[in-house]
Amino acid sequence: MDHARLMTQAAMLRKKLGEDSSSPIDIFAVAQSIENLTIVYYPLGENLSGMCIKGQEENNLIAINSAMTLGRQRFSLAHEFYHLFYDDNMISVCAKKINSGRDIERAADMFASYFLMPDAALQERAEQFSGKNPNKELTLEDVIRIEQYFGVSHQSAVYRLMHTPYLGETRGNVFLGESVRRKAETLGYSADLYLPSAEEKKYMTYGNYINQTKQVVERGLVSEGKYEELLMAAFRADLVYGDDTEGGDVID
Repeated sequence: MDHARLMTQAAMLRKKLGEDSSSPIDIFAVAQSIENLTIVYYPLGENLSGMCIKGQEENNLIAINSAMTLGRQRFSLAHEFYHLFYDDNMISVCAKKINSGRDIERAADMFASYFLMPDAALQERAEQFSGKNPNKELTLEDVIRIEQYFGVSHQSAVYRLMHTPYLGETRGNVFLGESVRRKAETLGYSADLYLPSAEEKKYMTYGNYINQTKQVVERGLVSEGKYEELLMAAFRADLVYGDDTEGGDVID
């Protein structure tokens, strides 16, 4: 695997999308800023974490398994960015297990790791934490702090750190088997990273599809009823019936 190429591609895409080269990234917001991209959140079962479909006239779709944890969803979205921008295949499917499957899937996983955890920033964090330990190796608590900082799943953080001098393969495999949600909470972190989407957000569509439906009704190409039907098909009942659960906008 050409790690240097994947690292460069990740850095170039961050720059193209208006992000700096080292900070944690709000990948969901970034995805919604990509022109002609529709993002669908849907429970895809136990074996798939995501899917990328390239359509005609650059109308593209990324589906994310909302039944998986928030950290895994973020990683899956970055994985699908690789297929969207660097893969010639029209349809690509991301398996549940990281670092498995065909070469191109393994490359997409490594790209996602570099995209979410830029190498220099990760090395800086790992050096900071490991330097406090007698053996200069990362503890499980250190790994949790790193995954929380970058907003990635425990699995993806451990796999990436196993490619650094700070976490050997043996200890890394032990960490992979650890359940870390409760430990993260005792360290003062929210458990959100280790939980799936809330029930009301497991079915949702954002991006180009929503914009296109608005355009066709405004141009008189479909009726208001058809417009609402299209929104309902995209799980956006909130846009049809309104959503007053939060009591309106808060004015700062």
